Amino acid sequence: MQDLFYRDLTTEQQAIVDAVNQTCSPFGEDYWLARDEDAVFPHEFHAAMAKAGWLGIAMPEAYGGSGLGMTEATLLTQTVAETGACLSGASAIHMNIFGLNPIVVYGTEAQKQKYLPPVIDGSEKACFGVTEPNTGLNTTELKTRAVLKGDRYVVHGQKVWISTAQVADKILLLARTTPIEDCKNKTHGLSLFYTDLDRSKVQVRLIHKMGRHSVDSNELFIDGLEIPVEDRIGEEGQGFKYILHGMNPERMLIAAEAIGIGRIALRKATAYANERVVFNRKIGQNQAIQHPLAKNWMELEAARLMTMKAAALYDQNKDCAAEANAAKYLAGEAGFHACEQAVMTHGGFGYAREYHVERYFREVMIARIAPVSRELILSYVAERVLGLPKSY
Repeated sequence: MQDLFYRDLTTEQQAIVDAVNQTCSPFGEDYWLARDEDAVFPHEFHAAMAKAGWLGIAMPEAYGGSGLGMTEATLLTQTVAETGACLSGASAIHMNIFGLNPIVVYGTEAQKQKYLPPVIDGSEKACFGVTEPNTGLNTTELKTRAVLKGDRYVVHGQKVWISTAQVADKILLLARTTPIEDCKNKTHGLSLFYTDLDRSKVQVRLIHKMGRHSVDSNELFIDGLEIPVEDRIGEEGQGFKYILHGMNPERMLIAAEAIGIGRIALRKATAYANERVVFNRKIGQNQAIQHPLAKNWMELEAARLMTMKAAALYDQNKDCAAEANAAKYLAGEAGFHACEQAVMTHGGFGYAREYHVERYFREVMIARIAPVSRELILSYVAERVLGLPKSY
C-alpha cells in the first residue's frame, strides 16, 4: 500500500512521529492484547513515555515540559494509537497532555511548581473528576458540593466515568461551592481543585466495560473529602470557565486518537485483502472490498485535516471551538467506519482476538461517545456556526 498518511508533515513533525514510534516499539500488539485480557494498567508504557519526555509535550519548559503546541500533541496521541496501542495506550497518557492546562493558565506560580513536574516526569498520575451520574453533559448542574470550613473545603458527592482513578494519586475536581439557586448565572459557583485522591474519603468503584480494559473507568463516591484552600485553582466560583480551557484540547486529542485507530485498522484490512485468496483471487481485487477501504482512507484524511486545523488555531490563540468539535465528530465517525470495515474485511477472522481488529473496533467506540456526544456537537455547530435557534 502506498503510504500517503505522512507525506504532508514537516521535517520536525516527522521527527516527532519517528521518535514516538521508537518509544512505543517495545510495546507491540501482543503487549496490548495481554493488557486487554488482564485489565492491568500499562505502567511500563507510561514510564517509558515519561522517560522519553512525551508526557510534558505541551507543558511549559519551566516545569519540565517541552513547550510545544497542540499540533505536536495531536501527532503524539495519533501515533501512539496507530501503533496498535489504540485508546489503551493513548488514554494512559491522555490526562498528562491536556488535563492540567487549567493549572498552567490559572494556577499560581507555587501551584505550577508543585503540581506540574510530578505529572510530567511520571512520578504522579492524575484523574479528571467532572462528570456526574445525574447530570451527564449538563456540567452547570453538577451536584457535588464543596463547603468551605475554615481553611479547608469539605466535599460530598459522586462522579462517574473517571478514568485512571484506580491508579491516580491526584484528582482535578470540579465541584459547586455556591448553590445554583444563589447564582445569577448557572456557570457561576463552580470551583476547580487539584488535590490528593484521599481513598479514605473517596470510594473508587470500577466500571466493567466493553473495551479499553487496561485503563480503568470508575464511579467515585466522595464522603467528606477535605481539600486545603491552597489546592483551589484560581478564584472560587470560576471553575467552569477554567475547565473550558481543557475541553477543546481534549476534543482534538480524542480526534487524533480515533484517526490513529482508524489508520491501523485500515492498514490491517488492506494487508489482509492483499493476502487472502478466495475463489482463486485475492479478495482485494473485488470492488466490494476496495471501495469501502478507499472511502475509509478519504474519511480519515478529511478528519485529520480538520484536527490539524483545530490544533493550529489553538496554537495561534484563535477561537477553535467549532473546529475542535467538528474534528472530534468527523474523526469518531471515520475511525469507527474504518474499524468496522477492518472486521468485515477479515470476515470470520475479524471476530478472532488474535487478529486485533475486534479490539480496535471495541476501543474506537469511545471516540463516538465521549467526551461529548455526536448529537451535542451537531447542535453546537447548528447554533454557534449556522446561527440556528438553540434546540435544548
